[in-house]
Amino acid sequence: MYLITGANGFIGSVLVGYLNRQGITDLILVDDFIHYADKTPNLEGKDYLVKVERDTLFPIWDQEQWPLEGVYHLGARTDTSESDVALFDRLNRDYSKQIWERCALLNIPLVYASSAATYGGGEHGFADATDPLELEPLNEYGRSKNDVDKWALTYPTAPPQWYGLKFFNVYGPNEYHKGRMASVIWHTFRQVKATGGMKLFRSHRADVADGEQSRDFVYVLDLCRVCHWLMDQKSAPNGLYNLGTGKARTFHDLAAATFKAMDRPVAISYVDTPADLRDNYQYYTQADMAKLRIAGYDKPFTSLEDGVSAYVRDYLIPGNYY
Repeated sequence: MYLITGANGFIGSVLVGYLNRQGITDLILVDDFIHYADKTPNLEGKDYLVKVERDTLFPIWDQEQWPLEGVYHLGARTDTSESDVALFDRLNRDYSKQIWERCALLNIPLVYASSAATYGGGEHGFADATDPLELEPLNEYGRSKNDVDKWALTYPTAPPQWYGLKFFNVYGPNEYHKGRMASVIWHTFRQVKATGGMKLFRSHRADVADGEQSRDFVYVLDLCRVCHWLMDQKSAPNGLYNLGTGKARTFHDLAAATFKAMDRPVAISYVDTPADLRDNYQYYTQADMAKLRIAGYDKPFTSLEDGVSAYVRDYLIPGNYY
């Protein structure tokens, strides 16, 4: 039996579907199901035991004493433009600490979502061996994730297995509800359908050309494979791990791959980056994946072109969910 927080969201719902395909259906799904009806289709057709409202999880967990084999903690406030520190305290810092403390007390393995946003502008590189105390995230979301990582590394008790995964730029099915925070692929698909072209953010740095802003884009199914592998094996050392592909690609590459998957000619133009994002914008990320490889994970990651093609043709064009 496994518990998944954020189960109604993008990554969480794909993980539910992925685990179902591995024959795992004894799942307890945790999220704010009441206020986000637009996410409801993400879980249609999936198998699980019960849904639990996010704000009632802890008393119910204490009462039910589920025989959990593991917890996937993916729920969080993820809006990088949000500045409400109290909101991040409640949903990211405090909630994560309560999850951790129960897993430690009850001897339950834990996989939790950290973020590449913890690396800030990349001044200290993108190695997961970097001390979180050295990192300077660019926004409140990144700070909340880094604070949990720092806390986890120093807390006196810990789950028997625990892995804080620094997700890089995740894309793939089940993000229809995300709006502004959805992947550039989703936005490109919608803009191309409506106008025949795509407007990317202009660079506001002299040393980076328009469209050459680069990120480590990772397909959501690769991410789920890693999460499940870490939970299933017993040998990887506890700690923080990067979860990207290890290869940065440009936003121009990403958009061009989307045009190709849609069988449309590439037509890209540029607009100014919104003012509320500009000062906190990451121009480059690339995961150092050595630690996960040394731990024993040897499966290849999906190439950008193959991942975008699968996402567009199997999901966006027909309007399917995973």
